[in-house]
Amino acid sequence: MKEGRFFIENVTIVNEGERYQASVLIEDGRIAEICTKEEGRCKKEEKKESLLLLPGVIDGHVHMREPGLTHKATMESETRAAARGGVTTVLDMPNVVPQTTSLQLLQERYALAESRCHVNYGFYLGATSDNIEEIKHLDPASCPGVKLFMGSSTGGMLVDKEEQIRQIFRSSPTLIMTHCEDTARINANMAEVKRQYGDDPDVRFHPVIRDHEACYQSTALAVRLARKAGARLHVAHITTAKELELFSPNDERITAEACVPHLLFTDEDYQTLGTRIKCNPAIKTKADRDALRKALTNGRIRTVATDHAPHLLSEKEGGCLKAMSGMPMVQFSLPAMLGLVEEGVLSLERLVELMCHNPARLYNIKERGFIREGYWADFTLVRRKPWTVTKDCIESRCGWSPLEGRTFDWQVEKTWVNGCLVWDGTSVSLQPNGKRVMF
Repeated sequence: MKEGRFFIENVTIVNEGERYQASVLIEDGRIAEICTKEEGRCKKEEKKESLLLLPGVIDGHVHMREPGLTHKATMESETRAAARGGVTTVLDMPNVVPQTTSLQLLQERYALAESRCHVNYGFYLGATSDNIEEIKHLDPASCPGVKLFMGSSTGGMLVDKEEQIRQIFRSSPTLIMTHCEDTARINANMAEVKRQYGDDPDVRFHPVIRDHEACYQSTALAVRLARKAGARLHVAHITTAKELELFSPNDERITAEACVPHLLFTDEDYQTLGTRIKCNPAIKTKADRDALRKALTNGRIRTVATDHAPHLLSEKEGGCLKAMSGMPMVQFSLPAMLGLVEEGVLSLERLVELMCHNPARLYNIKERGFIREGYWADFTLVRRKPWTVTKDCIESRCGWSPLEGRTFDWQVEKTWVNGCLVWDGTSVSLQPNGKRVMF
């Protein structure tokens, strides 16, 4: 861990739509000065395009599983994975045990996170059918937003009655992030597929059960009610081309998130990866994936996250009914997205916009997400160097990845959080250095 006053010298910075060579002075965890060659204060060294300094990635959609589900993941293990992957801030979901559905439980999670997280953190408040008073009294500065499960939830967090949703949209003082799937349609599809193929149908039927229309109907309802209420809505993990039509490019109030698995995989991958890529909403067709990739550059997708959701491999056994949904992804999201840059899907500058700048703007995160003087020194240094994902490099407690065996062209060489070197290319610092994010 490196603290105090130091330079990161002669690197190519990618930030706010520009790419330039500079040195960065860090003092007491913050960016004190950015020295460019033009200012005459950088060493006259050859520009190294293979070594890039980016703002630390902000992942607005993760499941660290603590408290209550620590057999599969912990705040410490999952933020260690984030640090190794160049992610310097994570925003964590409320469906833990107990669920984060009250202001008291929200504060308890923040207290629990102190001294446990290698990267910065924030926690959502979860919406239920009967906690509207908690939502009304939420301080917008205390969390990134309210998470509303309009489908695919258990244990009291499912809110799928239109009047209840309308009330939440009218009452929330902050951003509302929705999981949009139509539960009634999913249940009907499941009953029909089970009738034809047995009690636990093969995973290839997962996108048949959680189909395009289940996503579209729920997302359309959320967008319609949010517009009417004047609410700020961010729809999580869009998976279909049809849903994208509901979003206006560069709309500031109604926005959409794409998650890395839906940008990488298609329904053809169920044949080889099986339940390892089972997630909700389901991974769908190549045409849907291609539409999502196009939306990364046309303004309809505002942020890219992971929906990092670790389970033990034993919990992924079975088919559509028995295998748990979700996969670990936070450690590999940046190399995967850099791979899409290599493929020409988007520019490097646009990647930084989607994974660093836009999350900071969307969630009103203070002094993070940009390489600016006075901001916290959250960076990642990436190098063009091919490497292959193997089991022994996985930091997540669950111990596996659907990307095992895949080779990436870029790797995360170093990660700094609050001016401290937390990943040095060999190991993650033993001392957690993450701070509570301020909004």
